[in-house]
Amino acid sequence: MEKKLINGHLHVSYRRPKYSDQESQTAAKKYFEFMNQRRTVREFDSRNISLNVMENIIRTAGTAPSGAHKQPWTFCLISDPEMKKQIRIAAEEEEKISYTSRMPESWKDDLAPLGTDWEKPFLEIAPYLIVVFKQSYGMQDGEKIQHYYVNESVGIACGFLIAAIHQAGLVTVTHTPSPMNFLSDILQRPKHEKPFLLLPVGYPAKETYVPDIERKQLEEILIRY
Repeated sequence: MEKKLINGHLHVSYRRPKYSDQESQTAAKKYFEFMNQRRTVREFDSRNISLNVMENIIRTAGTAPSGAHKQPWTFCLISDPEMKKQIRIAAEEEEKISYTSRMPESWKDDLAPLGTDWEKPFLEIAPYLIVVFKQSYGMQDGEKIQHYYVNESVGIACGFLIAAIHQAGLVTVTHTPSPMNFLSDILQRPKHEKPFLLLPVGYPAKETYVPDIERKQLEEILIRY
């Protein structure tokens, strides 16, 4: 691999296979059609998943771009049944409060077609949970290291993570109980890490139904200039 110094910093050559315009069109359409099959699933099969699969999914998330390449994320992979039970109990406590007193009626009306409520059995049934933490700052040799664009960087990594889950033939649901501080306590994470997203991961249950909803059409999300 060819290397050179640019402004005093080492760089390596980067090349990608050259696609024709037709090849790019075909690849883009194929990937859209594949990702368009992705659905949020709340009904999981409990059968096991190889740890190697989960590790490669997280490796993929770790390829995401980040502010100044600080990679301000930590991925906690949980399979221990007792820890999953603790997380479910704590999450349902917060969710029950949200559904009974925090959420306005308009929010609950918007959630009605999705069939959600405060009970989250999938947190125990799914063979794995991934809890994504954002690092407000880094730590090295007891010293703080500044991080940049943390929310944006971790959000992009979570997008990579969800796509990798789909690529592996698995399903997930984005779960964000609020507040999520209980995750820091249960997982004993340091104070510079804050919970960002909780993802149960597994195969869909043998009989699975998802809401009959549609995504916005291209014309609704694209503005050309």
